[in-house]
Amino acid sequence: MIRFEGVERFYGDFQALAGVSFEIGKGEFVAVMGPSGCGKSTLLNIVGLLDRPTAGRYFVDGADASHLTDAKRTLLRRAKIGFVFQAFNLLPRLSALENVCLPMSYAGVAAHERRERAETLLARVGLKSKTRRTPLELSGGERQRVGIARALANEPGVILADEPTGNLDSRSSAEILDFFKELHAEGRTVILVTHDAGIGSMAGRTLRMKDGRLQQNP
Repeated sequence: MIRFEGVERFYGDFQALAGVSFEIGKGEFVAVMGPSGCGKSTLLNIVGLLDRPTAGRYFVDGADASHLTDAKRTLLRRAKIGFVFQAFNLLPRLSALENVCLPMSYAGVAAHERRERAETLLARVGLKSKTRRTPLELSGGERQRVGIARALANEPGVILADEPTGNLDSRSSAEILDFFKELHAEGRTVILVTHDAGIGSMAGRTLRMKDGRLQQNP
C-alpha cells in the first residue's frame, strides 16, 4: 500500500530524512516511533502527500506520487488517505457535523449524502447527541472522536495519525486507541506516530527512527 525508495527530505541545510526505504502492506497497523526531531512527522507528511521528498520515490497503492502535480496529489490524498491530528485541527466555528462534512464537500459528495454519512460516523464514535456542538463545546476526547469521524468521511483505505492521544487524558486515550483497533480490524491500513511504547506495542510492526534514518529492518 505504501512504499518508500531512498526517500530524503531537506529543509535548507537540515536533512530531516536520510535515504529512508520501507514497505507497508494493505491492512497493516504500523507504529512510527523515535525521539523528538527524528523525522517521524516528516515521514508521515510525505506518506500523506502533505510534503514532497527532496530525493527518492514514494508510492501509494501502486501509484508513483513522487512528482505529481499539486492538483493530482490533492485528488490522490482525498481518495486514499484520512488524517487524525494531535491538535485535532477542527474548524472552531463549525459544528461537529459540519467539520465531518467538509472533506466530503471538497470531494463533490451530494449535500444529503454528506449529512447522512456524517451523522452515521458521529454516531459510530459516540457523538450522536452532539452533532451540532462546536469544538469549543466538546472535551478533548470528543474533539478527537470528531477528528476520527472526519478522517473516515471519504472512506479512505489508509488512516494516518500523528500523536493522536498526545493531548488527551488516559481514559480518553484508551477510547481513541480502541477506535484505531477497530479500523485496523476492518481492513484499513493504519500508520500511527507515537512517543509512547505502550501505544506502539498495539501495532503489528514498528518503524523506529533516529536522526532521519530507520534504526532496524522494517
